[in-house]
Amino acid sequence: MHQLRKGVERLCSSSSSRLRQKLGERYATSKSGNDSPVAAKGLGMQKSSASTATAAAQVDRSGVPIRESENRVKGVPLDVPFPGMSNISAAPTAQLERAMAFQTEVTTLENGLKVGSSLRFGKYCTIGITIKSGSRYETGFTKGISHISEKLGFLSSTNFKTKAEIMKELEKFGAICDAQTSRDTTVYAISTEVNGVERLMRLLADVVLRPQVTDEELLNAKQTVQYENEDMQMRPEQEMIILEMIHAAAWKNNTLGFPRYCPIENAEKVSRQEILQFMKTNFTPNRMAISGVGVEHKLLVDLAREYFVNPVTVWDQEGVQAKKEEELVSLYTGGDNRVLKDFGQFNAGPLPVPKLAHMALGIQSVSYSDPLFIPACVLNILMGGGGSFSAGGPGKGMYSRLYTNVLNNKHWVYNATAYNNSYGDSGLFCIYGSAPSEYMKKLTDVLIQELHGMASIPDQEEFERAKKQLQSMLLMNLESRPVVFEDIGRQLLAHGHYKAPTEYLKKIETVTEKDIVSLVKTMLQTKPSLAALGDITKIPAYDEILNGQGHLREPSKLFFSR
Repeated sequence: MHQLRKGVERLCSSSSSRLRQKLGERYATSKSGNDSPVAAKGLGMQKSSASTATAAAQVDRSGVPIRESENRVKGVPLDVPFPGMSNISAAPTAQLERAMAFQTEVTTLENGLKVGSSLRFGKYCTIGITIKSGSRYETGFTKGISHISEKLGFLSSTNFKTKAEIMKELEKFGAICDAQTSRDTTVYAISTEVNGVERLMRLLADVVLRPQVTDEELLNAKQTVQYENEDMQMRPEQEMIILEMIHAAAWKNNTLGFPRYCPIENAEKVSRQEILQFMKTNFTPNRMAISGVGVEHKLLVDLAREYFVNPVTVWDQEGVQAKKEEELVSLYTGGDNRVLKDFGQFNAGPLPVPKLAHMALGIQSVSYSDPLFIPACVLNILMGGGGSFSAGGPGKGMYSRLYTNVLNNKHWVYNATAYNNSYGDSGLFCIYGSAPSEYMKKLTDVLIQELHGMASIPDQEEFERAKKQLQSMLLMNLESRPVVFEDIGRQLLAHGHYKAPTEYLKKIETVTEKDIVSLVKTMLQTKPSLAALGDITKIPAYDEILNGQGHLREPSKLFFSR
């Protein structure tokens, strides 16, 4: 065994010596000017003073053992251009045309329907339709009807009599489908192989414009809505419910204050006739946008014109009358919304859950059309926040204000998270917090302190970090094809055109500390909104958080001087 080991060592030593000798000869040849075509094109093999000097050093030391401290590769500096790319600004016209081919294109059809698309590499694509329809447009309808209509998506239609037929058609192209409704938007989407676009566009039009809405489907949709409501109530995490409650407080009994999730008592009131009337009112071409990612724009426009211009709809066939179309502007009211609830049901197991109370405190923010929308997004990242324990690594905002000021300093706070909700004509900036019920008065003071603290000029380091983090989040989200699809659709409905990510990156970069201060001072002049859930007996009365002008009072100096 000893002899074998010595033989291997001699073999390795001999091979290493020969390798250094050959490398020395190659670099010596390069130095003499007799470069081979392959060598001249290789990365780091350009004829430059830097590479020549490195080669000379290697030749001189080809037979000398390299000390461990010097056993490092001297690579090409990062500021040296790649071979053949030193004049990148003068790219050939063909390359520019190819790059332009992947820009988002937008076309408006003769009936007002907008079509937007963006090419992507790959075998799959995402197509769908975005509609200006949601809970904020339920004026005159049973509240929660849009939630039920969401559950009726992709069930059956005139040409696909059952859900099984729809699924069978999707499976032919490895496709998946989804239907989702928010406060201001409804989305029907299909991700499929590119060769299935033509057939599945026909399916999409049938599902959206000609749903059957059978009695059985409506009953199942109502049962699903009931289950979702019960599931939310049974979860220890209450953010979704609190955000619903603070919307109801901020826009009391109007538009954005209408419930996103259908109340259980309302589900039974919804009829097939009312659903078709709701669709007839909102599913019109001027309120729709068809978008696709990974699809040729001309093909998408042709298919949209074939299936969505002068279509036959089920509500027209049955003579359903639309309600008068009214673009109601949201009216921010501010106010109080509290629900006393016992969370003892969560402590039935061997590992009891802390008995927490939950609250959110907010002020009116700006719409996504406002020039201060981008500063509001930066402010949201600047405040950040999260749970006292959450999985994940660096980059999730551990240096944001709500982590450094609240979660890291007050052991009794279980959650502190900032939310900025922006819509077409208004917005809401709020902080959600949770703590044991005996600490809720202190938590109220903490949230008031943090909201007022936003008006101070941010530190340069945290401000720049927030901007870079927002830019990073934007680009990372847009790496996903379905996200790009929804982004195109939402922008076409909101602005009538598409703004490229680079435009948003530039706007984020130009945000200043003064923009943040100006925005916050304006927001603090609005009436606050408060929502609370759980054992809320320790939370101050609503009037106690107001100042003489009806705005959010200054934080308690006595509390923060301790």
